[in-house]
Amino acid sequence: MTDVQNDKLDDEDFDTILSRDIEFTGTLECDKPYLIKGHVTGEIRAKDILVVDEGAVVQANITGSRIIISGSVTGNIEASGRVELTASGKLVGNVTAPEVYMETGCNFNGACTMTKETATE
Repeated sequence: MTDVQNDKLDDEDFDTILSRDIEFTGTLECDKPYLIKGHVTGEIRAKDILVVDEGAVVQANITGSRIIISGSVTGNIEASGRVELTASGKLVGNVTAPEVYMETGCNFNGACTMTKETATE
C-alpha cells in the first residue's frame, strides 16, 4: 500500500485555522486553505485544501477539492481532487473522489466510489 502523499503542511500554509478550543456548529464555507484542529458539526464546503488535524472531531458532510483527514470525521465526503486518510485518521461515512489514499493504520468504515477526474482545460 502506498503511503499518503502528504506534502508536510505547516500552520503557516493555511489562511484560516480553527483552533483546538473552538467548537463550530453550522455551515462552514472556505475558499482558501483551511485547517481544523477543533470540533465542527454541520456541513463543510471547501474550494481549496481542507485538513482535519489529529485530535480534531468533525461531524459533517464535506465537499471540496483536496481533503486530508488525520483526525476523526463522521459524515460523507465528496471531492473533486483527492481524499487522503492518514494513519491517525478515522472516517465513518462514504467517500466519492477520483483519487483516494489510505495510509496503513487508518480506520475507514463506509463505501468508496472512484469517479473520473475532471478534464482540465
